[in-house]
Amino acid sequence: MRENHLRIILINLAWALGLAGTPGIAAAQDPAASARRLAATAQLAAGEYRLGVSGGRVIASEEVSEAKLFLTEARRNAARLPAAVGGRISLALDSIDLLVSRSADPDSVADRVARMVDELGRDLGIGLDEIPAETPSLARGREVYAAACAACHGVLGHGDGPQAAALTPKPADLADALRLRTSSPLDFYRRITIGTAGTAMVPFEHSLSASDRWAVARYAATLRLPVPRGVAPAALRGFGTTARMSDAEVLAALGAGASPEGLASVRLAEGAGLRASDAVFTEVRRRLDSAFALARAGHREEARSTAMDAYVSFEQIERELRVKDATLTARIEAAFTSLRVQAGSEATPEQLAAIRQELARSLERAERTIVDRLSPSNLFMQSLVILVREGLEAILVIGALMAFLVRTGNGHRRRDIHLGVGAAVVMSLLTALALETIFVLSPSHQEGLEGGVMLLATATLFYVSYWLLSKLEVAKWNQFVRGKVQDALTRGSALALASVAFLAVYREGFETVLFYKALAVSGGAGAWAPVGLGILVGAAVLSVVYVAISRFGIRLPLKPLFGV
Repeated sequence: MRENHLRIILINLAWALGLAGTPGIAAAQDPAASARRLAATAQLAAGEYRLGVSGGRVIASEEVSEAKLFLTEARRNAARLPAAVGGRISLALDSIDLLVSRSADPDSVADRVARMVDELGRDLGIGLDEIPAETPSLARGREVYAAACAACHGVLGHGDGPQAAALTPKPADLADALRLRTSSPLDFYRRITIGTAGTAMVPFEHSLSASDRWAVARYAATLRLPVPRGVAPAALRGFGTTARMSDAEVLAALGAGASPEGLASVRLAEGAGLRASDAVFTEVRRRLDSAFALARAGHREEARSTAMDAYVSFEQIERELRVKDATLTARIEAAFTSLRVQAGSEATPEQLAAIRQELARSLERAERTIVDRLSPSNLFMQSLVILVREGLEAILVIGALMAFLVRTGNGHRRRDIHLGVGAAVVMSLLTALALETIFVLSPSHQEGLEGGVMLLATATLFYVSYWLLSKLEVAKWNQFVRGKVQDALTRGSALALASVAFLAVYREGFETVLFYKALAVSGGAGAWAPVGLGILVGAAVLSVVYVAISRFGIRLPLKPLFGV
């Protein structure tokens, strides 16, 4: 008993000193984090105030006290914002405090809080609500609730857990449907994240991940619901929609005759789920919000690092987007580069705003492009172009090597080139099989492996290029022809040439595998038929080109070719 009272005293002292639930050093440097915390506490204050005041008089003083504590925390976060923004928000909080002190109508307080939150988001150019793209797991929420919440709130949420008797005030009754009719899963998430001053409800901002907080918030929001009946309408199956809606709002959306059982069917619906790309774009935009806010606040290194994090997130869908619109992909990558440079320098607000506008437009277009499915004819053309484009890059190197060997009378060594090409083709196919069956590469690992192959190919090519260029002068060439070519080829140059053939083909083959994987994903079910046809036609085109260069490569101008 004494330990629980001491715990509450320490919690209240921490809130008074601004220690409990603070975002920490990183968040203190990040205006976006402070802004989101400010918005959450202000909106929770409006919710508590609604429960405590009716008809111009206080009906539940403890709720009004909680509302005032939340507003105090909102002021603390306003002090962490850039001076100009923080000043305007402080004035808005003054007006809200005045309304609370006069026991004003709860709707007027809620409207004023909503206007302040909208103004805050516009001033900083960020989104203040972080709704997950995928519906949180109820199973995981149940696990987190049992571990972190049941001791106080009870197994069924009635506020009768083993520790509840020693707590003052008592834990909230999460099964009270009437009292919580104006609460949404987002409200639960905010309270779990921030905690409640003056109670034993501590902030879980740093002890639980965001996904776990959302999971337990969704689970806690179902404890007051009856057994569901019926099927949720399609418009209310997406968690991104219903997470912001209170029970009263969901019932209103269900229409006349809606029942608590219908509400339960909405809250418990797993939903159609959002696409994986939706989660990526959400994360990219969230990190960009933080990067721009940090840049405006003058935290250059943090802004540059956060901008890089945003680009790393974008890379998860970069390859799929490049298949559909290479120009748009290049534009987005250039904008990210510009952001990293400008965020780490003395960029003006106008420069940052221009980059932000360009990224916003491009990301919106990219999201639409990702969602759109390619037609069978487009899939066929994309498949054909990928193979021909990547294959020709490799054939150019191989053709030069073939021309050199034939020109110097060492045409019989072409079999070494053929072996290198064949080995690379087989290795590319094995790589495709491995990526699908044995392991899955993240985008960064894909880039890393491809980059490693490129570096190895570059080193080998430099060696061979030096060897070739040293033979361009006539005198040196004649001397070489008279006796050194065979010796050079026998002692190791043949191995070097074969290595170049292998690496040139495998590098392109590896990249081709990744492009085809992205193309198949973007095409959806049934994509492999037109994609496979494009591969067959592309392979036929490359075979004709390869045979032509192998047979007639001697006609290529050797010195200009190797020189270029």
